[in-house]
Amino acid sequence: MSQKVLLNAKEVNIILHRLACQLIENHKDFTNTVLIGIQPRGKFLANRLITLLKEDYKIKNLQSGQLDITFYRDDFRRSDKPLEANATEINCVVEGKKVVFIDDVLYTGRSIRAALTAIQSFGRPNEIELLTLIDRRFSRHLPIQPDYRGRQVDAINKEKVKVNWVENEGEDAVYLINS
Repeated sequence: MSQKVLLNAKEVNIILHRLACQLIENHKDFTNTVLIGIQPRGKFLANRLITLLKEDYKIKNLQSGQLDITFYRDDFRRSDKPLEANATEINCVVEGKKVVFIDDVLYTGRSIRAALTAIQSFGRPNEIELLTLIDRRFSRHLPIQPDYRGRQVDAINKEKVKVNWVENEGEDAVYLINS
């Protein structure tokens, strides 16, 4: 198994600032916007962006949450191991709001399809956008595209994209792993 560094910590930081600026450009003061990290790995990206928006760009009153999609996935019954659900924390109203789903890697689109179904339990958003750090554009099973992307990666069948966060794996980096 070999791995190649796609993004180092400095490049991840630059991309996070660019994504934060794009969000500000489109959502101004965020009064009608809710940022939702898709569990389990989208929460790290969402938390980082929320911290940047609050501390570096002085955005106040950000509404955010985390959405677990475990039991909304179309493949959740195909595993032999028991499923472990993650926490859903949405402490604001999404009805009539602009929701921005945040996930680390957009691969087949199935996680986003599950998130579209899961969010309906909390109300009907007026609009939904997608922000992803890595877009694996040639692997889509569903017609889903990000509105905001950090980097586009052309990974072939057996290659995996692994996003490491300092909060979880001790480093900020993105790897292309050939198995």
